[in-house]
Amino acid sequence: MRRDASETVDRGDFPGEVTPWDRPDWRAEALDWAGAALAAHGLDESGPREVRLRPWSVLVRFSVGAAGPVWFKANPPASAFEAGLTRALADWVPGSTLRPLAVDAARGRALLPDGGPLFRQVLDEDRGGDGPRAWETVLGRYADLQRSLLPHTPEIEELGVPGARTAELPGILDRMLAENTALDDTDRRALHALRPRFADWCAELAGTGIGDTLDHSDLHEAQLFAPGPGRFTFFDWGDASVTHPFCSLLVPARAAARRYGPEVLPRLRDAYLEPWTGDGLTPEELRRAAGLAWRLAAIGRVSAWGRFFPAAPSGTDGGTDGGGVPGETGDADRARWLRELLTRPPL
Repeated sequence: MRRDASETVDRGDFPGEVTPWDRPDWRAEALDWAGAALAAHGLDESGPREVRLRPWSVLVRFSVGAAGPVWFKANPPASAFEAGLTRALADWVPGSTLRPLAVDAARGRALLPDGGPLFRQVLDEDRGGDGPRAWETVLGRYADLQRSLLPHTPEIEELGVPGARTAELPGILDRMLAENTALDDTDRRALHALRPRFADWCAELAGTGIGDTLDHSDLHEAQLFAPGPGRFTFFDWGDASVTHPFCSLLVPARAAARRYGPEVLPRLRDAYLEPWTGDGLTPEELRRAAGLAWRLAAIGRVSAWGRFFPAAPSGTDGGTDGGGVPGETGDADRARWLRELLTRPPL
């Protein structure tokens, strides 16, 4: 690995945050690891690096000539499972996710090929108004991916992916309410009053017969690649959990509704549910289950907040799924998502 390679560093809205990249020993060791992994594939650095530092990841783009860019990603301890999960997904659902060039699961790092244009870029350039139809295709493919992963759910949990099983969500909610310091008294009383109904929703959803499996938890238009017409690659699994699969619908549906309006929501829901129609449930029962999961999905978003590097404070920008503002505490972000439980789903 070239020690003299020029680099640009992007810290986004977090100019003062400390990540492992700021430690010379960590940075040198990570570059050595990445260099050895590149060499094992006959690749070598050939241009400037682009470094993207956030409280939740270190991302380095390496130029490697005609082979295109290669990406190094390092996760904090709380999402270190992503490296091993990415490797496993490449075997379980080949073609739907990135196949890493190298993985160090113990240290939560991976070297990844470039996935092509982001889906967001494709939507931005859409001239024919086909964006909602493209989202329908994406959600159908993602549902197929989740169905393929149902037999692997125990293995996914063994990789360290956090568990938020549907039947266990009431207890998880109790813990989240007890730990959160940003909820005001009014919201806390309302959430405690909601708790019996919340437990009923969980029991009803668990009783549908559709098992828990991998939930990406943050599947917006910048979390998948669109390398060619009708082709999609899902990535960035650091917010994932094991819960009811329908919880995955919340973030992409909201992202699409912000872009195209709420009238697209029924189409997107039904496109996502279509692969599940062979499981003995009627369309009405599936739609009822999707509405329940939409509400319960807030728990996954609460769980994902705080998966930061130990030196990083808890303030974040809320991501692209409609979150907060720079400087908010992690508890404020978690409180915002807990309040979502009080909101009636739009479907």
